This record gives sequence, C-alpha cells and structure tokens, in this order.
Amino acid sequence: MLSYFLRRLLMAIPVMFFVAVFVFLLLRLTPGDPAQAIAGDQATPAQLQQIRESLGLNEPLSVQFVTWIGRMAHGDFGVSLISQQPVLKMIGQRIGPTVALALVAMGLTVLISLPMGVLAAWRHGGLTDRAVMAFSVIGFSVPVFVIGYVLIGVFAVNLKWFPVQGYKPLADGIGPFAHRIFLPGLALASIYIALVSRMTRASMLEVLREDYVRTARAKGLPEIVVLFRHALRNAAIPILTVVGTGFAMMISGVVVTETVFNIPGLGRLVVDAVLARDYPLIQAIILLTAGTYVLINLLIDLSYALTDPRIRFQ
Repeated sequence: MLSYFLRRLLMAIPVMFFVAVFVFLLLRLTPGDPAQAIAGDQATPAQLQQIRESLGLNEPLSVQFVTWIGRMAHGDFGVSLISQQPVLKMIGQRIGPTVALALVAMGLTVLISLPMGVLAAWRHGGLTDRAVMAFSVIGFSVPVFVIGYVLIGVFAVNLKWFPVQGYKPLADGIGPFAHRIFLPGLALASIYIALVSRMTRASMLEVLREDYVRTARAKGLPEIVVLFRHALRNAAIPILTVVGTGFAMMISGVVVTETVFNIPGLGRLVVDAVLARDYPLIQAIILLTAGTYVLINLLIDLSYALTDPRIRFQ
C-alpha cells in the first residue's frame, strides 16, 4: 500500500514540472506587454524599458524560468505586477468563496445525482429512466450562465426566496452563507448532476445483473438495502472517479458562475489577471489548479486501493 502511494506521488512530480514549463512559455510567447499594462498607454519607451528591467523581462527565457522555479521552491510565487501585493496573499483572499462554492456544488451533485442514477437503473426502460436521461441531456446542453440567469429570474426576482447576487462567508453565520450560496451552487452543479447521474445509472445497470444481487433479493432483503448497500457500493469506483475529477473541474471552472452571481472568488481574479497580463498571478493560479487536479487524482487512486484489495499487493 505504501509503495503504491509513493509511486503515484512520484508520478506527480514530472507532471507538475511540465505544467510549469508550459504555463511559463505560453504566457511569455503570447502577444502583449505587461510593462505597457503597468505603465499605461501614455508611457514613454524609456519608462517601459525601466519597468522591463526591474521585472527581469529583458533576461533570456531560460534565466527567467530558472529564477521563477527557484523562488517557487522557497515558497515565493512573486508579486503581482499590477497591485504589487504578494501573489499568495491575493489568492488566499479569494480562494475561500471558490472552494465554498465548489464544495456546495459537489454536495448538491452527490445528494441529487446518486438517487437519480440508482432510481433510473432500478426502473430501467421505464418512464423514470427516460425522465432522468432527458434531464441529463438538458444538463449537458444548456450553458451554466443560462441556468444561472433562469434560477435568478425564478427564485430571486419572481419568488424572492434568494438574493440576486453577492456572497457571505461562513464566518457570518451558516444561515446567511447558505442563503447566498445555494443558487450559484445549484447552477454550477447542474452539468455535474447530469454527468454523475448517467455514470451512476450505467454502473448500477452492470452491477444489478450480478449473482450476488439476485442472492440478496432471494434472501428477502428490502429493495432499498439491495440497491444502496450491495449494488451501489460495488458500483462506486467509476462514480468516485467522476465525482473526484468533477470537483477539480468545478474549482477551475467557476469563472462564469462567479461572474453571474458576483462572487469575489478565484474566477473573477483570473479574469482580472488575464486582462492585465499579470504573469506571476496567472502562473500561480494555473499551477494551483493543476496541483488540485494532481492531488484529487492521487486521492482517487488511493480510493481504488481501499476499494479493490488486489491493488494493495501491487
């Protein structure tokens, strides 16, 4: 088990290195000048040259990359070119709403999609199954911002059950937090509810044909026990994979949701950083997102080892 974990951990190191190289070259080779964004349109060539020298942008790319990697190895991700604040401080101020939104969206996804998928598999070919599949098609087809505006129009503007926009941290109380995070969480969860419900249905259909399910029913166990304790547990591995990768995708894909609901998270910060060509901030956010993917995939691998005993001895 320990060797399995160490192998997966070592595999993450070259992945993060190649991500760092790709991000560094992508930002440096795309058109645009961060010195121009800092100084403004009225800056003189001498002022632009001075800013480039102070930022080290005149150095060869290899020197810039080695300097950047060396600083990151010591926990220094640099200073924002626009705000002149430490990058990690800016990310720390914005990551709370993004993580909260992703957790709420994933919680809603699991609570809604698992029963939907199990019910669709149980009633395979029936009206319930067709309804779940139709909902899944809609969830895949409609963009998140459209769902967000529909939820705002129905539940915030017409029914006035929720506020239109804004965010309250959990420190202000669970009531205000839940009141403002529910609609954006539901909007963000819509596509993942469709995805996880379809995966749950497909996995359950395979498991429900197994002999041990028929044996459990023959013993007279209640159908809900057969479905959730026996069938769903054995169908969990592909579902865990989709849920895990979905959570990473939520963190990296909240830009639209945070914009629609005016949530001050990482999504809004990414947009501002890209428009300003703030190299250190963009690089740090992308590396954080890539690290989240790697970590979640590592946790998924560990869940395989815990679920399938054959992996422990490899």
